[in-house]
Amino acid sequence: MSSQRFLAFGLRFYVVVFFAYLFLPLMIMAAATFNDSRFPTVTPWDGTTLRWFGELAADGGMWQALGNSLIVAAGVLVVAVPIGIATALFLNTVSSRAKPFLYALILSPLLTPGVIIGISTLIFWRQWGVSGGIFLTVLGQATFIAAYVMLMVTARLQRFDRTLERAALDLGASPWQAFRRVLLPYLKPAILSAAVIAFLQSFENYNTTLFVVGYDTTLTVYIASKVRTGLTPAVNALGLILILFTVVIAVVYEIKRRRETARSVKGV
Repeated sequence: MSSQRFLAFGLRFYVVVFFAYLFLPLMIMAAATFNDSRFPTVTPWDGTTLRWFGELAADGGMWQALGNSLIVAAGVLVVAVPIGIATALFLNTVSSRAKPFLYALILSPLLTPGVIIGISTLIFWRQWGVSGGIFLTVLGQATFIAAYVMLMVTARLQRFDRTLERAALDLGASPWQAFRRVLLPYLKPAILSAAVIAFLQSFENYNTTLFVVGYDTTLTVYIASKVRTGLTPAVNALGLILILFTVVIAVVYEIKRRRETARSVKGV
């Protein structure tokens, strides 16, 4: 019993430390938003204020950078998600000899430093007269983000029962109908999860973006430049807004999921 209690205590302690490690920095960042100090810190506390939200609203450069980040992330979704899905489907049909080599080749961008991807993307496309900007940022980020999509879709494909697809073909469905009505609905959870991961990977990317963004500025590049010139708690205010927005979306999604689950149980 003593060993079991010790293990239970150790597990609880680990969970507490784990969540503290995750959320304590976010709590400190949120608290710094309301500190009257011109530096993003909670010590010393110079008084409670809301003026940094006003500073954020007046910072046109930050809002433009945020808009560029959203545009780039949307573009990465359009490019990386279809490529990742197609790659996963392709690898699922390749023979066993060639599959390990192709798998490693496709994953190689994940192992390549983002600085190298950014520089090589810029050098390659400059030969074709394409300079840095949002378009090139989308291409540079999609180079490695498509691999994340491929991994998640491949993991889902490995649990797919191929007899369902063959049964649809035997019943007269065309290959496109079998894909759209059988395989695609099965892959939908993985595709949605991969799309969220791809969006977040694009939104927070800095190393690759720095070399291909050109005169356009994304949020991460803008914040990095502000660190050199003088960062204010207006950045904390934006971070707090993004956190609250994420929490609201998660709560709404969870409520919707539970309602759908309850309806399905009642239907059964």
